[in-house]
Amino acid sequence: MISTQILVSLAFALFTDGLVGGAVDFVLDDLWGTALELLAALTGFDILALPFMQRAYLAAVCIALIGPLVGSFLVHREMAMIGDTLAHSAFAGVAAGLFANAVSPLSVSPLLTALVVAAVAALLVQALVDHAGAYRDTSLAIVLTGSFAVGSVLVTATDGGIAVGISAYLFGSLATVTRINAALLLAMSVVVIAVVAAAYRPLVYVTFDEVGARAVGLAVTRYSQLLAVLTAVVVVAAMQIMGVILVAAMLVIPVAAATPVRGFTRSIAAGVVAGLLSTVLGVTLSYWYDVAAGGTIVLVAIGIYGVSKGAVWANHRISLGDI
Repeated sequence: MISTQILVSLAFALFTDGLVGGAVDFVLDDLWGTALELLAALTGFDILALPFMQRAYLAAVCIALIGPLVGSFLVHREMAMIGDTLAHSAFAGVAAGLFANAVSPLSVSPLLTALVVAAVAALLVQALVDHAGAYRDTSLAIVLTGSFAVGSVLVTATDGGIAVGISAYLFGSLATVTRINAALLLAMSVVVIAVVAAAYRPLVYVTFDEVGARAVGLAVTRYSQLLAVLTAVVVVAAMQIMGVILVAAMLVIPVAAATPVRGFTRSIAAGVVAGLLSTVLGVTLSYWYDVAAGGTIVLVAIGIYGVSKGAVWANHRISLGDI
């Protein structure tokens, strides 16, 4: 009986691995890879045919989609800095994963520990805001500094043995986007988009009229917790390219660039467009000039923000007849 159960479990595991592996190969190679290779042949843009750049561009597109999508709610709730807080929490999670791998026979994915720690930190921030009577910026500062302190202690606890491994997560890298990581990022992006689509109306209500949302019986706390956890997912997803230090930028800067657009839904779409321009152009320039991808993406995003504000200023002057 026991041997039968073992055989069934083994067969199921093999089937699952084969199914998941086949799905990853189909999406990354047959769909995305083929599309970029065709685009490379049509445009002569050879870097589109490089496998590691294909993964980097996929990660860039995913970040551009989910960053402004979730960031739009955060900015309008005046919680834009939660992304920075959860990024530092994710840093502690990465350090915990690398520490566990260094001092024990366990093999733990740093991205998994980063996601768990960031999600717990997100819920902690919301709990401090809702129940501890702390102001939002105070609660964010407490969790941010505490998380970074934990991460720094874990890094130094192994005599610097994991410092090299954690540097890629601090600053981001195109080379760190493996096939598995690209597949996980794509899966997390699909989950984030699906959850936001399903809870869109309540999230908008809670974002713009929290008092009214409570009055009509909406579970404001639960939706706030949901938004916090979604932010944690975005942070961990973007960390591979952006790095912990700059990951919050994609939650805020594209949204800020889209503020002149009227209508919340339209502003989200405009933020995604700004995010796509920032990430795709940033990844390309990063490869060409061999510089940090995260910093390049942020600088491009700031440039787009400047152009957006300049266009608004010029339009205002024209309307007043000054130009």
